Amino acid sequence: MTDLAPSASIPPEPRSEHIRGLIYDFIIKYGMLVAIGILILFFSTQNEAFLTLNNLLLIARAVSILCIVAIGVTISVSVDGFDVSVGAVTGLSVLLSTSLMVIWNVEWYLAILITLGAGLLVGLINAFFIIKLRIPDLLATLGMLYLAQGAQLMLTQGESVFRGMFNPWATERVQTTGDITDAFKQIGQGFVFGSEGFNGIPIPIIIMLVIAISVHVFLQYTRWGRMFYAVGGNREAARLSGVPIHRVRLLAYLLSALLATIAGIVLASRIGSGAIRAGDPYLLDAVAATFFGFAVLGARRPNVFGTVIGALFVGIMLNGLTMMDVEWFFQDFIKGFVLIASLAMSFFLVKRTR
Repeated sequence: MTDLAPSASIPPEPRSEHIRGLIYDFIIKYGMLVAIGILILFFSTQNEAFLTLNNLLLIARAVSILCIVAIGVTISVSVDGFDVSVGAVTGLSVLLSTSLMVIWNVEWYLAILITLGAGLLVGLINAFFIIKLRIPDLLATLGMLYLAQGAQLMLTQGESVFRGMFNPWATERVQTTGDITDAFKQIGQGFVFGSEGFNGIPIPIIIMLVIAISVHVFLQYTRWGRMFYAVGGNREAARLSGVPIHRVRLLAYLLSALLATIAGIVLASRIGSGAIRAGDPYLLDAVAATFFGFAVLGARRPNVFGTVIGALFVGIMLNGLTMMDVEWFFQDFIKGFVLIASLAMSFFLVKRTR
């Protein structure tokens, strides 16, 4: 008669460990959303004007340009790249679109089309450097950053663009006759769905939402979007699986430059002039928003929803600190500290739960 060994039973998980795991899981998935809620609650107690509809729309409008730039960075990161030229490209589109209208009297819609074409050309050059010449993404786009900044200065010989400026390309000192039209300004300053007592929703917010939803659907629910993540996850495995990695990376850098260009057009129409290097501050904030997004819902990868939440987090934080009269030189330190803390907590807790 064969003796049957008693079956080994798996000891039940201690209750404290189970509860701890549930808490970790909640923080990983919803910690960033809870943090935003806490920020809103805190700033609303410090200033009663913070939670008003007008201020919330002001935050959303300010964040909309950042969101568009950050979504471009997200696309480049999704293919294991990193486009650091987006801020300079945004600034270039600000100068180019306004210069065409003010200095060369180009119609506003043609100025937009030419600027969009220039943005796509920048993306194509970035892709050529990275794919054909095999220059690392960071170095190639860093070089493009300086090229785009230089192109801004060359366009107007270092002058900002505004109505009645002296033509920098004229042989004599004459004023320009062109203008930044009201139709162009509506893109950044206009409202829709207004009613009595309510100005409406700013158009930049609508543009941002359309772009965010479109790119989210593209990355999450289309074949090409899955190929983006496949290339970003393991380029060699993606190549062996038949993914056209060169075309995917080309498309990623085209989209990144295009979105930076759109952001620049919205920014130019919002401020109604062409300021030198107006897009430079958006680079670091866009990078911050993109990597904040890694901590949203425990994604740990580039995603549009997380990027939008990250941009809102940055916008709410800066708006609230400004309303509290916190000095500007403290704000970047606080932003950097919060970014490091949120990412460290997200990745540390993910490691602990494995």
